[in-house]
Amino acid sequence: MSPPDGALRADDHVTAADETALASRFAQVRAATLLLTTPLSAEDQTVQSMPDCSPVKWHQAHTAWFFETFLLIPNDPDYQPFDPLFGYLFNSYYETVGPRRPRPERGLVTRPSLSEVRAYRRHVDAAMAELLAGPLGRDPDIAALVELGLAHEQQHQELILMDVLHLFAQMPGHPAYRPVLAAQSPDPGPMDFIAFPGGGVEIGYDGSGFAFDNETPRHKTWLAPYRLADRLVTNGEWLGFMNDGGYARAEFWLSDGWAKAREEGWAHPIYWVDNEDSGWSEMGLDGLGSLDLNAPVAHISFYEADAYARWAGKRLPTEAEWEQAATGLSTGAGALDLDRLTPLPAVAGDAGLRQMFGSLWQWTASAYAPYPGFKPDAGAVGEYNGKFMINQMVLRGGCCATPPGHVRATYRNFFYPHQRWMFSGLRLAEDAPAAACDEHFRDDVIEGLSASPKRLPSKYFYDERGSALFEAICELPEYYPTRTETALLAEAAPQVAAYISDDAALIEFGSGASTKTRLLLDAAPQVGVYIPMDISPDALAQAQAALKADYPNLEVAPLLADFTKPIALPAAADGRPRTGFFPGSTIGNFPPDEAVEFLKVARRLLGEGAQFIVGADLVKDEAVLVAAYDDAQGVTAHFNLNLLSRINRELDGDIDLAGFGHRAVWNATESRMEMHLVSRADQSFRVAGHRFSMRAGETIHSENSYKFTQGGFAKLAARAGWRVGAQWVSRDPAFAVFLLQAW
Repeated sequence: MSPPDGALRADDHVTAADETALASRFAQVRAATLLLTTPLSAEDQTVQSMPDCSPVKWHQAHTAWFFETFLLIPNDPDYQPFDPLFGYLFNSYYETVGPRRPRPERGLVTRPSLSEVRAYRRHVDAAMAELLAGPLGRDPDIAALVELGLAHEQQHQELILMDVLHLFAQMPGHPAYRPVLAAQSPDPGPMDFIAFPGGGVEIGYDGSGFAFDNETPRHKTWLAPYRLADRLVTNGEWLGFMNDGGYARAEFWLSDGWAKAREEGWAHPIYWVDNEDSGWSEMGLDGLGSLDLNAPVAHISFYEADAYARWAGKRLPTEAEWEQAATGLSTGAGALDLDRLTPLPAVAGDAGLRQMFGSLWQWTASAYAPYPGFKPDAGAVGEYNGKFMINQMVLRGGCCATPPGHVRATYRNFFYPHQRWMFSGLRLAEDAPAAACDEHFRDDVIEGLSASPKRLPSKYFYDERGSALFEAICELPEYYPTRTETALLAEAAPQVAAYISDDAALIEFGSGASTKTRLLLDAAPQVGVYIPMDISPDALAQAQAALKADYPNLEVAPLLADFTKPIALPAAADGRPRTGFFPGSTIGNFPPDEAVEFLKVARRLLGEGAQFIVGADLVKDEAVLVAAYDDAQGVTAHFNLNLLSRINRELDGDIDLAGFGHRAVWNATESRMEMHLVSRADQSFRVAGHRFSMRAGETIHSENSYKFTQGGFAKLAARAGWRVGAQWVSRDPAFAVFLLQAW
């Protein structure tokens, strides 16, 4: 039996420590299921309140049946099934395994008793403990299947709480599952919308940790610019929808939703109770209480969520939008806590997206369908998700009944659009206008193509694709600068970090993916705030998300700016000692006079007493230099030509990329590498309403990369008011990192 995607693979090595950890995790998850049943009587655990629910007793037996059916019977020849009838009673939907009790009739099964079901669980647990302690416990396929079984059991733990709430809501007196003194939610403040640039993104399982197969394969998709609400819709806001006749106005509803609402008499969320004298109450796991107007509205169907969004003049986010926004955020907030059985509220003043995880599952506008290239696993386990990819809608984010550690940004939950008993809420979304043409980009391109010889500023290489291509260049065997500088920084980072003051602001010019910065951050925990500065919103967003995930205690204040233009630092830098960081030998992209001017601008921006860590490539053999800028695989050529692609896309250009080639040359007189785009033939093209002509062999000068001597760089810095306080130089191919100090 093949392991599900996201679990351990057959070529992975399962160590004794892994085996012990898995056995411990198995015991913990199984015990957690029983813990959830502690407040319930045997009678509570036997009945079924509607066809979509299952008795708690059934959930306990079914999760034991999973391990018995898929692990013990196929892999342990000595295992004796507890009761052959259980295969019929507690199979859920696995057609491959055999017939099963119809779901709506699970509540009619009074035998086996609850005590027999508990004995069944003990029987299975004992056999599983033996299996995990033996040789099979180190089999990666077995470990993968156990992880799937544990994730499956955690899903049923959430279902237990969902089903118990629905059951208790039908009972006279509205009993509490667990009386908890719940405080009223704080005022979440006005709803704000956070903009995301969209563009080409990757979504789906990235290969890290466990995932269900429906989260695969990871794939690329395109998103138009959009905005997400920074929090969930509240009960108070939902009352506004109701008071405006939201449930009675067909114009807000999808046709099927309107029919379902009429058929079932929907007039409010499923667990709201209208007390004519005292106002609205809401049934929860903690019993019936006054409606908390600041709490997020819960237990609503997709149809209701969609109708509200239309009423509000907004829409639901797609699952790709939700995942892009959630990637890199902490998943630890919320989740199941038996001392807090209500959805996590939003707290006014918190920055960024709130309630993304662990409050309520959030409806998306996306139908539950396979990702491109999805293939279910062979055999019965393949029935786990794939067979349900029809007529359902995707929810994201987890809820207050989701076990801790169970959710992730790629997790795809799914329910039918009319279902209401799960812990579901909604987050609004809206389209954002496409980014307007960058006037600086347009003006610089028109000026450069009008010049003789023609030129283009190299800073515009770094759109999303350009940034990705440059990352690929950095991995090439010929391209030594990144590899050499990274090795040098890794070795010298403790010495460099010693110059950084406590609570300093570390300001990176042209941060890109902030990869090298991590070497400094790891060596300098005293940094108070990191300010990445870049002209690419995509690069900033991705870097910020990654840094927040890896450095949760570090304040990150991204700055979308062109560091060659006048700028102001974020308020987070105020009152702190400042250290600038400019790696990658980007200083070499400036002609000497412009480099001096840039260093002056940086000195003024960083202020008196500041320091500036600058990477600079040193002069070396011409053959090494040329190979680094004209690699055998042609990646640098694609990087150079991508600038023309960007011009076509953003400035309404019609340049024929096939009409240009890439050229890299060493200019010994100027001590610089040059990159050019060479016209292969006489041609003309249009950009931003302007027509340009080029002769065959004529070039567009797209980049300079000046190379320095140590003494030459010190003189250059001195012209801008900096002195070299320290320097670190690598072995050949030589690269230097300079610590400049203002004087």
